[in-house]
Amino acid sequence: MPFNKPTLRQLEYFIAIAQHRTFRRAADALGISQPTLTAQMNALEETLNAKILERSRNGAILTPIGRRLLPNARRVVEELDSLVDKVNSTVLGANGTYRLGVSPTVGPYALPHILPHLHQQYQDLQFYVRESSPVILEQELQEGKLDLLLLPLPLVSQKFSVETLFEEPLHLVLPSGHKLAQQETVSLASLRDENVLTLEEQYHSYRQVRELCQKIGANVLQDYEGTSLDSLRQMVGMGMGIAFLPALYIASELSHGGELLVKDLEQEPLKRSHVLVWRPNSPNRSFYKQLAQEIRVLVQKNLADILKTNK
Repeated sequence: MPFNKPTLRQLEYFIAIAQHRTFRRAADALGISQPTLTAQMNALEETLNAKILERSRNGAILTPIGRRLLPNARRVVEELDSLVDKVNSTVLGANGTYRLGVSPTVGPYALPHILPHLHQQYQDLQFYVRESSPVILEQELQEGKLDLLLLPLPLVSQKFSVETLFEEPLHLVLPSGHKLAQQETVSLASLRDENVLTLEEQYHSYRQVRELCQKIGANVLQDYEGTSLDSLRQMVGMGMGIAFLPALYIASELSHGGELLVKDLEQEPLKRSHVLVWRPNSPNRSFYKQLAQEIRVLVQKNLADILKTNK
């Protein structure tokens, strides 16, 4: 006698509850009534002969069995979607709206050179863009809230699929009255004991700058960490210290002169690699690989004087 098996719809409903933490919010997101959702979850628990949700007035949390089931449920749903994708990816891959997470240190300065051209080439392709710190974006990708990410390396998690897009230099930025202002390029030795401003620790460039400062004997001003690239620029302009800013930001915001000077290091220039990231079981993974190649072509065409692409 065959065992009863969960339905795909029940698994999708279960994933929605795990994501939204309450039956009401999950039902709203799914576009169904709360009684319908409750009935389906009761049926799922009966089929599994196990309690997978702990219900309370404050919402619903997963039981230990529910936590073990969740990754498998996501894989089942994604694999079924992948089956459809393999049939339709060539025709439908470049259609629809994708949820793209980007770091605020790259999104505003790279996407204007990429998204309009992609939309021109694929008129039915759209992106919902969300900016946040890389750590938060990785978590939201894992939870299925986002479809793919454009981030600098390194990633916190090693569970994702990754395609390298381009490398971006980080340049030294000084106030115009700084003692190193007259040098064409700056040696590492000349930065000893300099006060260096950085972004907050949640951003990947913080680690790069901190490691360099430890090596050369410069001071990272931890009490004055910037919350954005603009805030770093403002603090450098007020003479609070020097900073290493990304090339894309410099080209966008400092290309018209002003009180700040941009310098290159003589040795060990800083750079960061940007990647396109998605869940390995994503049903659209074949399209994402195609998309990564499209982005590399656009970067080489539109930003070759600023960035280096990975072909």
